[in-house]
Amino acid sequence: MKDKLEEITEDNRKPYTAAVNTGQYIKKTGLTGKYDNVRRFWEDEVTRLFIRPFLKEAVDRKAQRLERLRILDIGCGGGDGYDLLMGITAKDVGIYEYAVDLINPEQLGFYRGIDINPDLIDQAREQHSTNNKVVFECGDCFDSSFTNSKPFDIYFTSYGTISHFTADQTAALISDIAEHSENDALLIIDWLGRFSYEWQDLWNADRKEQFMDYRISYIYPPEERSQLEIQSFPLKLTCREGATSIINEASRRSGMEIKIKKFFDRSIFVGRHIDTAEYNRHCTPVREAVNSLLEPNIRTDLNTLILDYVPREGFSELNRFFDKFSSSWNSLVNHTIEFLANYGDKTETEECGSNIYHFYPEPLKQAVQTMEKVVKSTGGLPGDSRANIIEPQLAYALRKLEMELQTGNGVGHGLVGVFEIKK
Repeated sequence: MKDKLEEITEDNRKPYTAAVNTGQYIKKTGLTGKYDNVRRFWEDEVTRLFIRPFLKEAVDRKAQRLERLRILDIGCGGGDGYDLLMGITAKDVGIYEYAVDLINPEQLGFYRGIDINPDLIDQAREQHSTNNKVVFECGDCFDSSFTNSKPFDIYFTSYGTISHFTADQTAALISDIAEHSENDALLIIDWLGRFSYEWQDLWNADRKEQFMDYRISYIYPPEERSQLEIQSFPLKLTCREGATSIINEASRRSGMEIKIKKFFDRSIFVGRHIDTAEYNRHCTPVREAVNSLLEPNIRTDLNTLILDYVPREGFSELNRFFDKFSSSWNSLVNHTIEFLANYGDKTETEECGSNIYHFYPEPLKQAVQTMEKVVKSTGGLPGDSRANIIEPQLAYALRKLEMELQTGNGVGHGLVGVFEIKK
């Protein structure tokens, strides 16, 4: 079993090593690359907002005991998990208040990251070399070496790390974590969603485990993808039912109660492979358009944001969800285009709002009304208010739609579960 696992991890490591060596994992933001605008301002923020209430409980509990927080990052890669967790704000703040980090440096006791890839570990160490509370180690999480240390308060995985493993391997790992942890420890796990529109070609109704041959082609410019030999590797696709089954099995093995606190979907229609269309030829490259919305001093053709969802026969429930979500998305975009036309000459015209939103779901209704106010109130400001105020707000409104209309069933690029271990 261990020899086979070593063979798998070696094959999975090669594409990431190639990406690091070619400079594709350099931490820069913008319209392209691993750390593009969608990654920083959409995906990371969605994760932060969803896990914040659970993390806050852990932080408050430790503070009451006059203890500091200990975090284990499994499959830490280049240290992105640290940046994500330490960037969570304590609460939604008003425009007057100053945003305060949920975990400040004094509250953090120890952060340990483990990853099998030495190139990524080197990157993480370089990035955090001045922080003596943070340690990154090259190692295999399945050797359970973390059980030789004090228990952690947060056991964390990010961006599909756990999808490298089978359900049985994952259940074994979670069982080890449950036995190692103390009461009320949090476990945050990130899988690839089984029913993302990005890989609609792979949808099936079989309840067995499903893996896809995954390519990280998205980090290369489109004109280079066909010329490069980009290796693929298997990644597990998971829905809520499959994740729940894994948690239940880990609970049985460990004899510990592992409570499901939350499932949420991340990156619905804006995932990495929505632009490559490698696993669904019907995909519209919406991520590129959203990246443009979030880029300073660039105006976006808002028509490129319009989704054209193509249903797949035999998946009526999924089709209903994606039809409703894409219709809400398109309605918000079309209303924004309308508002820009009505107020674009800096002359107030007839109100667009009226009662046309009466039958909209509440999140869409609020989003449309917000965009009308933004366009109407900022259209006359000096500078390019469309590029630098209105378009970013449209991106945030679309992000809010994702958060409020989703199901947590594995319909996005990522399915994240938050669990609590009870002893």
